[in-house]
Amino acid sequence: MTANGAAGEPEQPSLLPELRGAVRAARATGERRAARKRAEVAPAETDPVAAVLVDVPLAHLDRPFDYVVPATMAASAVPGARVKVRFAGQDVDGFVLARQAASDHPRLQPLRRVVSPEPVLRPDVAELSALVAARYAGARADVLRLAVPPRHATVEKEPVTTPAPVAPALDEVLGAAREAWAEHEHGAALCDHLARGSAARAVWSVAPGSDWAALAAQAAAVTYAAGRGVVLCVPDGRDVDRLDTALEAVLGEGHHVTLRADAGPAARYRDFLALSRGRVRIVVGTRGAVWAPVHDLGLVVVWDDGDDLFAEPRAPYPHAREVAVLRAEQAGAAALVGAHARSVESLGLLRSGWAQPVAPPRALLRERVRVAVAGATDVELARDPYARVARFPTAARDLVRRALETGPVLVQTPRSGYAAGLACERCRTPARCGACTGPLHQPVASAPPVCRWCGVPEPRWACPTCGHRGLRAPVVGEGRTADELGRAFPGVPVRTSAGDGVVARVPGTPAIVVATPGAEPVAEGGYAGVLLLDAWVALARVDLRTGEETLRRWMNAAALVRPGGEVVLVGDPATGVAQALVRWDPTGYAEREAAERAAAHLPPGSRLATVTGEPAAVEAYLGALELPPPLEVLGPVPAPVRPGRPPGEDEEVRAVVRVPAGAGAVLQSALGAAARERSARKLAAVRVQLDPPTL
Repeated sequence: MTANGAAGEPEQPSLLPELRGAVRAARATGERRAARKRAEVAPAETDPVAAVLVDVPLAHLDRPFDYVVPATMAASAVPGARVKVRFAGQDVDGFVLARQAASDHPRLQPLRRVVSPEPVLRPDVAELSALVAARYAGARADVLRLAVPPRHATVEKEPVTTPAPVAPALDEVLGAAREAWAEHEHGAALCDHLARGSAARAVWSVAPGSDWAALAAQAAAVTYAAGRGVVLCVPDGRDVDRLDTALEAVLGEGHHVTLRADAGPAARYRDFLALSRGRVRIVVGTRGAVWAPVHDLGLVVVWDDGDDLFAEPRAPYPHAREVAVLRAEQAGAAALVGAHARSVESLGLLRSGWAQPVAPPRALLRERVRVAVAGATDVELARDPYARVARFPTAARDLVRRALETGPVLVQTPRSGYAAGLACERCRTPARCGACTGPLHQPVASAPPVCRWCGVPEPRWACPTCGHRGLRAPVVGEGRTADELGRAFPGVPVRTSAGDGVVARVPGTPAIVVATPGAEPVAEGGYAGVLLLDAWVALARVDLRTGEETLRRWMNAAALVRPGGEVVLVGDPATGVAQALVRWDPTGYAEREAAERAAAHLPPGSRLATVTGEPAAVEAYLGALELPPPLEVLGPVPAPVRPGRPPGEDEEVRAVVRVPAGAGAVLQSALGAAARERSARKLAAVRVQLDPPTL
């Protein structure tokens, strides 16, 4: 019998050696993991602490937090790099703001990992984000989402094969720039200041018929040749294209990049990296370009600063002009705020002495453009008694007829579509939707009436007052205007530019171009005449900036006329806006507007903040706001319906907090403190907007 008690049964091999081997292997693996973990946790030898700004948009957490930099990340966790950190029990994104030797806190968490060693957040942009967050009582995390685009790993790993461009010699561009700017008073002196690298600041009024893009490109070329970078901000993509073409004509290809939303994430991040790495030092773009990481910034240009596209619709709602002013002040750079019209805010820059005016002389203005108002004289009224009420008075038809003999004619109408508003043909009752009571309009001639609010068509509409089914159009759009002009001038080509069909350029041959404000094409050689229709519609908006915005739109259209061309406005000649256009006096109108607003305690004579949210939350916020007198609270009143608000959500209210202009810094501080307190106590959120562009 065998030892195991079973006769003839073969002896089984022992498993003990294999088990011992597995245990030893597991122990060795654990030791290696522990050693690797100890190496990761071991702090870096130099500057082992990283100050990290975490991507958490809570006001009470809006400050850097210290983390240990493991030795394995010492070379990659550089200031400006993206990292992952452990925060409040979860992994969150963040930026390394700085590396330091020690921390005031005894126990620190290590960095989880370095997402990318690319320093995408430059120190000057990080500092600017803090200034803007304080200026608008917001959180730096929200500001940095505007300043730094999302990472595109493939683009980041692409090798750089083309050499960095070489700036032209200063002598080559300074003479041409001085000659181009000579038609504006102090323009040549501005170019000299840019060549010397001084922090010259100017508010620039552009002469009608002048190519603003070419002048801005000349100023950028002088700054670039002097060894400094340039940021140029414009309202929309068409202006980006104009400035892009002008810079290529002055400097050639490769010396600048464009930042625009429709370029796609890869192209936009590639251009961003070219600026961040210092290979390119000139950037052109829309409002987001004001944050571009340009090295050695020497000039910031904002064109047409009154355009509402410069107002950021996301929290904390900064305005590109204000960010540009802060950045120029921070970097000691020159600044150029230009437009055909003049905003009240740019007038404030002149009054404070921060900037100096650069404008064309009156003699040049008289040579460049002639503006008239249809029906403004007794002779015109005797010839056409309905000149002040007709949509196309005799003076307007005569202008189109004369201008078509030599070139194209621009006709600006303030509404898009075919029939922008509808009413009963018999009793003039406004046509309303049967489902939601919204206003009806007709997008094209062959389509039935459609509700502007809910989009429901009303092919069988009947007037609720008189039962009549006929409709008339008291307010017509560019489509109906083009039809009427086509019938009035048979054989003349008629083009439209509005909405999704915006045209960038048109030839200099005779044609009629009907466009909405902001969609006017540039004509080769300029327009022979410009006709501004429906002035009463443009001035009928109930808004703080109605007059200022209307004058800006009219001047932008009138400035497209060729030297010596004619401009006719169809409207009431007694309005202050019409008189400012006739005299081409944007400064005088801005001064009167500023005086009227100051008398009414409106911006810029006062600083305002709107507080919007549920009634209980707004009331609690206002009650906790600690501000000394003379603080004024207007409201709360029902807030306008927010687009995209979920159905069933409680109605919101809005209150306006107003203080004198001199107490603006106190208001900013108080709003920030209130936001931090509510965030720490996890109270219901409210939307706070400081210095809203409109009420």
